[in-house]
Amino acid sequence: MKRHAVLWSLIVLAVVMLAPFAIVALNALKTPAQYASDGPLALPSDITFQGVIDFWDRVGFGQKLLNSFIISGSVAVLAVVVSVLNAYALGIGRIRGRSWILIAFLVANTLPQEAMVYPLYFLAKETGLYDTQLSVIIIFTIIQAAFGTYLLSSTYAGFPHELLEAARIDGANKWQTLVRIVVPISRPTLGVLFVFSFIWTWNEFFLPLVLLISNDTQTVPVALGVLQGQRLMDATMTSASALLGVIPAIAFFLIFQRTLTRGITAGAVK
Repeated sequence: MKRHAVLWSLIVLAVVMLAPFAIVALNALKTPAQYASDGPLALPSDITFQGVIDFWDRVGFGQKLLNSFIISGSVAVLAVVVSVLNAYALGIGRIRGRSWILIAFLVANTLPQEAMVYPLYFLAKETGLYDTQLSVIIIFTIIQAAFGTYLLSSTYAGFPHELLEAARIDGANKWQTLVRIVVPISRPTLGVLFVFSFIWTWNEFFLPLVLLISNDTQTVPVALGVLQGQRLMDATMTSASALLGVIPAIAFFLIFQRTLTRGITAGAVK
């Protein structure tokens, strides 16, 4: 009985969470006339993709999608690499002032973006990186790497010293130990960090809004926010924009679902 109650509770929770997405998807497939006459909760009498097509053409969604993939993918890869190097030095290398450095990384994760926006804007202007994807990639690599370093440092602090000692006996230097021993063993954790860094960067809005002002460099969230703020879309096109904005992140999450599962399982076993 208890298992059945938990199962039904999970089903109800899933329905509640998926209901808004289903309503958005249904309204994206309606015509403006159907939406006006039948309301947002009615099923579409005739399925049409005109709202999706109109929105795609109006914002140049293909370019925005490519920009988001380039920025999010670059940040995810670079953040994992930087986090591994930092955590290897802090967690295994045991450099001096390790605790204070970790505290600094922790504080960096708590700073609101509103407090950083003007210094970042000024630096981007002075370095000639304003309105370039590289500026956003550098900034979010540092932000995500701060969290990744804090996460991996605690993991590497408990790394089996027997394996490290065996690698030294076999003649491996520190770089070889990192590449051949530490990284393969911590691959599930690195996979989780990669997925979350990608999704977090994909959903970022405020800093890209300030740093990316031209139409050719904007990301998906910025394009959606700017266009909706101009009140140039009807209800069906607005639903289409929301649908197209969330589908890539969901698809990426589903593709790397096994990576997340292995990472969580590895942590539970440990």
